[in-house]
Amino acid sequence: MRPELWNVPMAVAGNPENRHGIILAKNNIAKKFGVVTAEAIWEAKRKCPDLVLVPPQYDKYQEFYEKINQIYLDYTDLVEPFSIDESFLDVTGTLHLFKKTPKELADEIRARVEEELGITVSIGVSFCKVFAKLGSDYKKPNATTVIFEEDVENIVYPLPIRSLFSVGKKSAEILNNRGIHTIGDLADMPEDFLEKILGKQGRTLYSYVHCLDDEPVRSFYDGNEAKSISKGMTFKHDLIHHDEIKAGVNLLSDAVVERLRADHKKAYTIQVTIKDASFKTIQRQRKLDFPTRLNRQISEVALELIENNWEVGKRPIRLIAINCTELVPEDMEIFTQQSLFEKIESVDNKKVEKIEDTMADIREKFGKDVIKFGYINPLNDKEK
Repeated sequence: MRPELWNVPMAVAGNPENRHGIILAKNNIAKKFGVVTAEAIWEAKRKCPDLVLVPPQYDKYQEFYEKINQIYLDYTDLVEPFSIDESFLDVTGTLHLFKKTPKELADEIRARVEEELGITVSIGVSFCKVFAKLGSDYKKPNATTVIFEEDVENIVYPLPIRSLFSVGKKSAEILNNRGIHTIGDLADMPEDFLEKILGKQGRTLYSYVHCLDDEPVRSFYDGNEAKSISKGMTFKHDLIHHDEIKAGVNLLSDAVVERLRADHKKAYTIQVTIKDASFKTIQRQRKLDFPTRLNRQISEVALELIENNWEVGKRPIRLIAINCTELVPEDMEIFTQQSLFEKIESVDNKKVEKIEDTMADIREKFGKDVIKFGYINPLNDKEK
């Protein structure tokens, strides 16, 4: 606990020492200055020069994530985690057991979270997921907002379009330029018009604003597994030379493999995102013949994707991200050829897995720096 931060504008940032990092969360004081989640640190500092930045404590987030969902499970098994600090609950089938109105039940849950965990939450109660999320953001801190069908016109429609889930800065600018400023304005637009100006996202927004997305809340015990595992890094200086790009890829691959191993997963598809200083971004991916969690294979595929799709040595790189998708259990039997690509056709992957697993066990026991893969790190970045 840091009580000295209670009454100052503060935010959690991915890398507080790096002006190119982003804001992950902010308090209400910072919010009043216009600081928003996912904006660059330099933008937030421009709005609020006295903004205090602290690094994220992912272990604490995970700890409270697990504890708070256990409280939710006392009310229904239909608890669908949406992010590290958000979950959807469907109490339609259990509400009668508590003999409370939806708002009264939400207030009880808020009170329990504060009493048992010492933190506050805001809850949105609604007839669809999108408006429930909007309600949870509508009034903070420690509040319950109810949005039933008869409340939409008065509560939802006057809000700016950025309040609606998935409307980002760029989409908002496109809509604003066409005179669409509020959620109500958006609701008046035909679906084909929104698709014309926003593409596929236009159809999605039409579905959201009219609550046509009827996907049910999934059970907490039914497949709440990550669909992908990724790691990205914004570097302190642009990467130009092959050696430093390779070092960055190896660092990211190392982090991704650590997560794959912890989750007992392998990945069929390796995706790489590359961004330069002007924010020009490309994504490339490769589907493998069989799933892997080998650092050597993931880093080699990622590096080849970069070399084949980027002018290495000419176009500087500001950000690299590696994303492993199409995950399967690590013990799934795969009957296929025992090669991935020509460079390692002769490698017995089971032996390589044993070597990497042994290295991982040693690092877990004695620290990450006690043993490393065979590459240098000329990047001198603190975010690894």
